[in-house]
Parts: sequence; C-alpha cells; structure tokens
Amino acid sequence: MADGPTKTSAGVIIKALAGFYYVETDGGVLECRARGKFRREDVSPLVGDKVKLEPHGDGKGTVTEILPRKNEFSRPPVANIDVMVIVASAAPPVTDPFLIDRMAAVAELAGAEPIICLNKCDLDSADSLHGVYAGAGFRVFRVSAGTGEGTPELLRALRGLTSALTGNSGVGKSSILNALGLDIETGEVSEKLGRGRHTTRYVSLHSVDGALITDTPGFSSFDADGAALKAPEDLAPAFRDFAPYLGKCRFRDCSHTKEPGCAVLRAVELGELAASRHRSYARLYAEALDACARRYK
Repeated sequence: MADGPTKTSAGVIIKALAGFYYVETDGGVLECRARGKFRREDVSPLVGDKVKLEPHGDGKGTVTEILPRKNEFSRPPVANIDVMVIVASAAPPVTDPFLIDRMAAVAELAGAEPIICLNKCDLDSADSLHGVYAGAGFRVFRVSAGTGEGTPELLRALRGLTSALTGNSGVGKSSILNALGLDIETGEVSEKLGRGRHTTRYVSLHSVDGALITDTPGFSSFDADGAALKAPEDLAPAFRDFAPYLGKCRFRDCSHTKEPGCAVLRAVELGELAASRHRSYARLYAEALDACARRYK
C-alpha cells in the first residue's frame, strides 16, 4: 500500500538540547530531530527559528526547513530577536556601563531594539544610569525583581515580540523572569565576589502573557565580539545618540575618536553626549579594528 502525502506543519523552536529541537506548534510541543541536510550545509536550527516540520504522530517530528531569519546570534544560539532587554544594576554587582553599551551596539547592528532594564531599584534607583540611557534615546525601565516594581510595565513593552534577556552575572535576569511569571532556577549572589551563579544551562524560549522571552547566558557568553560588531566604520550608527552629529565632522572618514573638527567629540565636550557613551564607543572601535586586522592577516 503506497504511503499518502507527507503531512507538514509549522512552529517555533523553543528549546534546543543535545541534538533535539522542541518545537511549539498549534497542536503542542513536538520533540524533533533535524534533517541531515542541515548538517551537510553547515546550518544549525536555533531557538527562535520559525520552521517547517514533519510530525510523526507520536509527539515527535523532523525539522525540514528553516524559514528566513530576521537575525541570528552564535553565542548563545538564538534567532529572530525583536528586543534585547539589557539588565543592569547600580546595586551589587554593579554593572559596568561598557557592558550595556557593547550589548546595545550588538543589538542595534542586528536589527533588535535595545531596552535598558535597571533591576534592584529598591536598593539603588540607578539615577545616573537612567539619566545616561534615557538621554541617549533608549526605553529605560526601573524594576525590582524582589518587590515586583516595574515588571508589569516591562511585560507590556514585550507583548507581541520575541525578546532576549541578557546581563552580567548576578544582576537578576532569572529573578526578573520569575517576576514576569516564569519559573526559572536562580542562584545566590556571592557576597565576596558580588557575582551570581549563572543557573541557565541552555537557551529556551518562554511564552508569558503575549510575549516570547528568551532566557540566555550573560554578557560574557553573548555574541559581542569583533565579528558581531562588524566593520569599525559601521559602529557609529549603532550609537543612536550619535545620529545628530554624524556627517557634520571636518573629515568625511572621521572615526570620532581623536580627529580635529569631530562633531561627536565636540558634543561630548559640550555635555550633549554622555562621556561614558563615547568612552565605550572608542573602546569598541579599537576592538573592531583589532578584529579586522586579525581577519585579514
């Protein structure tokens, strides 16, 4: 008896673990393997991927096609991120603004909106950080995972979107996810080091109140190297607060780091741009230059 036509379905990968892909479909979550063609083509399905699959009828299936991606990251492996929620804190462990600026630039270059989430506001309101990033044109939320303050407003901003939470260790990413209504394992913050034990062991996508939220490892593991930052000349547009000054420098190929007649440097001198933002830019520019030099050796 001949087999009938192969049934196909569609869904989103919500977890990838040990070669298995857990795909959310209209009929529930299916445990899938990927077609061998992906390995031959050196392509890996990622959490967040919209895919086509063949159900097997026993809660299992095979991923047959990956639909076009909006963006993708290699560390952690995740795709189709609309919003990057950068979790920071002015309470221990205090976040270095450079980490915020680095991740914001990576998000901008990938076509994801960076949102700044200042956690532990019950311990420190983070007025300085709030002033810098609100002044730079970011959406900034003050929250407390401990008291729940600010989390309803954050969740409303994420509805209808796929977001990733990232932040330095111990800043409270998992606690924020719990405050948003998820059940994420959390670790203690070391009093000696001011760092938390990172408790997320794999990337996973969670649905809560109309939002799809990806739990990811922290800054140290996120794809924020020279490759993610692309060419040095592409970096300035990733700093949204630089926009009014770009194209107004004396030299067309101005790097905005040291040249005379630089409109960006002048804005920093006048206090129109935060000095910390420019320091981060200069550091990232140097990193991107070094990455380019290594690639072309």
